Amino acid sequence: MLEEGYAAVSSRRVGALVGMNAALVYYYFGTMDGLFIELFRRGAERSLDRLSLALMTPQPLWGFWDAVHDQGNSALTMEFIALANHRKAIRAEIAGYSKRFRQIEIDVLTRVLDGYGLDADTWPAVTVILAVAGISRFMLIEEQFDVDIGHAEMIAVIERHIRALEGERITGNVIGVDGSRST
Repeated sequence: MLEEGYAAVSSRRVGALVGMNAALVYYYFGTMDGLFIELFRRGAERSLDRLSLALMTPQPLWGFWDAVHDQGNSALTMEFIALANHRKAIRAEIAGYSKRFRQIEIDVLTRVLDGYGLDADTWPAVTVILAVAGISRFMLIEEQFDVDIGHAEMIAVIERHIRALEGERITGNVIGVDGSRST
């Protein structure tokens, strides 16, 4: 999916990649949608775990920024979103997980921002979440077209605001894709 897009994924190609008969894809997943849904769920559960860990660090805003700004994970999510434009079952799965992610983010970041003394009327947690995640996703879309004008400056603005609240990023708090913390 990442190399050639969702349209290049077929049971024959999947079977060839894993060294099995293409018919077994249907045996295990029922349909190609079933395969896509399981693939999405697996990635979404990993991302939920990673987000939860990141939000529990001593620097949850840095953790949140790192999680939503993970371009490798975001690229696959964007491919699933493109697929969802054509497959209702995929769309429903993405919507369900998106709501779970958003609720976790709201619950945690509402407390975090309040703890930092930010006025909830001026900076509701949900608006911070949408702004930061939206900017990150928009930059990813632009980068797909080799457009990065203003990206470094926007990243600097976001990171300056996070730094003002949480100080310099403590590298041991960066959560890897596998859930490990970097040192």
